[in-house]
Amino acid sequence: MLSLLKKLFSKGDEPVITHLPEEENATFELKVDKIKIGILHCEHGEWQFKYTDEFKQHKDEYNRIIGFPDLDKVYKDVTLWPFFQTRIPGLKQPEVREIIEKEKINVENEAALLKRFGKKTISNPYELDLV
Repeated sequence: MLSLLKKLFSKGDEPVITHLPEEENATFELKVDKIKIGILHCEHGEWQFKYTDEFKQHKDEYNRIIGFPDLDKVYKDVTLWPFFQTRIPGLKQPEVREIIEKEKINVENEAALLKRFGKKTISNPYELDLV
């Protein structure tokens, strides 16, 4: 029984390699308690994250996001950071596969997956809204 559950909810033995397509352009707001914590943006094959001025005003009330210690830095990377990757569920889950097939989502496009599945996660209280 346990092995069946592991198979259903695992991210897979042969992981799908996701990437950010060069032509993809999207902006997300990361929020908690109605406070805009930061902006995640992608374009030209690169991810960017920065904290908002609103969060900087509340910096003593909330922890900084793991992997993003500097309030004033614009973080840039071609790889989506683990904090955001965890919002994408295991692609082998039957319900997830059904949604992907029904909505014709490209499973290799991490921005498309984040748009569809990234709003909430059980791993933290933050919400990620597409703007």
